Amino acid sequence: MIVPMKKVSLLVLDKERAQALQELRRLSVMHVEKRPVQAQSIATIESLVSRLDQADAILADYPAAKKALPIEYPGRDAVLAFIDRVIALREEKRNAMDTIASSSRELDRLFAWGDINPEDFDYLADKGIYLFPFEMTVSDYLSIPESVRSIIVNRDKKTIRCLIWGEDDLLHADMPQGARELSLPDISTQQLRALKEQCSTDVLRIDQELATLSAQKRMLEPLKRELLVDLEFETVREGMEVVDMSTQDISTANLSWLTGYVPSEDIPLVRSAAQTHGWAFIASDPTDEDMVPTKIRNNRFVSLISPLLDFLGTVPGYREIDISLWFLLFFGIFFAMIFGDAGYGMLLSLGSAAGILVGMAKGKKPPTALFMFLYLGLMTVAWGTITCTWFGIPYTSLPPFFVSISLPAFSNANVQAPENIKIFCFTLALVHISLAHIIGFVRNIKSPKALGELGSLALAVGMYFVVLNLVVDAQKYPMTNVVLGLVGGGFFLNFVFINFDGSLGKGIVESLKNIITMVLGVVNMFGDIMSYIRLWAVGLAGAAISQTINQMAGPMLGGVIIFAGMILLLFGHGLNTVMNVLSVLVHGVRLNTLEFSNHLGLTWSGFKYEPFSETVNK
Repeated sequence: MIVPMKKVSLLVLDKERAQALQELRRLSVMHVEKRPVQAQSIATIESLVSRLDQADAILADYPAAKKALPIEYPGRDAVLAFIDRVIALREEKRNAMDTIASSSRELDRLFAWGDINPEDFDYLADKGIYLFPFEMTVSDYLSIPESVRSIIVNRDKKTIRCLIWGEDDLLHADMPQGARELSLPDISTQQLRALKEQCSTDVLRIDQELATLSAQKRMLEPLKRELLVDLEFETVREGMEVVDMSTQDISTANLSWLTGYVPSEDIPLVRSAAQTHGWAFIASDPTDEDMVPTKIRNNRFVSLISPLLDFLGTVPGYREIDISLWFLLFFGIFFAMIFGDAGYGMLLSLGSAAGILVGMAKGKKPPTALFMFLYLGLMTVAWGTITCTWFGIPYTSLPPFFVSISLPAFSNANVQAPENIKIFCFTLALVHISLAHIIGFVRNIKSPKALGELGSLALAVGMYFVVLNLVVDAQKYPMTNVVLGLVGGGFFLNFVFINFDGSLGKGIVESLKNIITMVLGVVNMFGDIMSYIRLWAVGLAGAAISQTINQMAGPMLGGVIIFAGMILLLFGHGLNTVMNVLSVLVHGVRLNTLEFSNHLGLTWSGFKYEPFSETVNK
């Protein structure tokens, strides 16, 4: 369920702003409306967080030993010094790598000239001998006038490298046009090689030091939590608006105020704190314009779906409906049908149960995700048992017991099972979509809009039989007048009442404005029911892959290459499992967040309730 909220405004003395926020943070019940604000204190903390993230990213390239001992948090100053050292090493390495690259380019450029020292040229110039290194083709060299003195350094088939001898520091004006003067390096080639070697040694040393520091990387986590808490505190403090109380007649202390949202059940805590500390306190119901955070509270069973919703980042709006229960129930069915194999479900169940027991044995509370996986594993075992599917093994090779406990209509031993599962998929679609409109009918029971939801429900039932007629069997599921009446009557009720907003006439006009969308709604209903066939198709594909893997590995298991067969089985079924997980995320989640949610009018436009507290979840 979505917890009701109250909009709360607090007014405090400006000079007591920080103390008031510390008390409010201790209460940890108010989701504060943060205002965009710029301040030096905020910029300082953001800079520290940025440097911490940089250090974390740098050390990520140097994995620490898996059995690294826990490190005690040494305090903020020590960790900041640690961060500075990591970033300084990164800069030192970057500079060394740049020097290696530039030295390599210079050495490559000068390679054909051999060893060059620019100081030699300067020395000769001081003695009145000016040498200019040039590179040119053989034909250009032969065209040099005899008056120009030159010394050939080396040559190949096409190029001559030479020194042009001049009596001053000016080049000869009659040099060939294709001649290219060599730009002398800043230091000698010998020094370039030494510098490159030194920088290479420095890079190795830096890498070794960073690898050593990586073992202390976990020190960053508590500091980041501290910084994020400080950042939120400063953002709220600086964002509080100040009420200037000074006038010509009255001079008193300024006031500051903030606004936020508190669960209705926690209002007494805030009221008590306001009375104790002398705050002005106002609580009211949120208006339609207010951006209210969503806090969801469910029982332990329904909360099993919370890890998946957190992973997806989907939160219903405050004024929408919480579908956690229905999401959990139907997602369990979708997951089981897509995996479709009791053997896979058994492994998932055993692995989850083992993780739960190990956590409990260590005195730790097992993650909710493990309980969710246990539930999904058991659902998969149930569906695999019903369909007589165990690791893709043909039912003829399974013990008779497994065949006997399967459901005959859906069992692989029944040639009609695929047809029956198709009908089950369409029926599941009808139940799922009808549930959305039943919920809509109940929510609008006091409004004529409920008749629009009733029309959608009738349309869903009618289109269900249309799908059976077109996809399954036209003779067994004929298009009777009842079916046509459900489709036509449902569309009429939906058209007239679904847009009701205080006036029937205005609702009809609104429907007329969207006549194309309303008509396409009939087609969309057909498509939505059809889309549930993906559960059968994806499950069938996974089963086919399992059978293919078994057929490939089977001949190997009876010979000397049994280990190759075992590896093939593990790899193949492991790959199939990964593909099934992706299919669940694509198809199983979609049917809840798209098809079902669209019929329910759920847009997932909310944002999570995050109270102002001494800890920040990021």
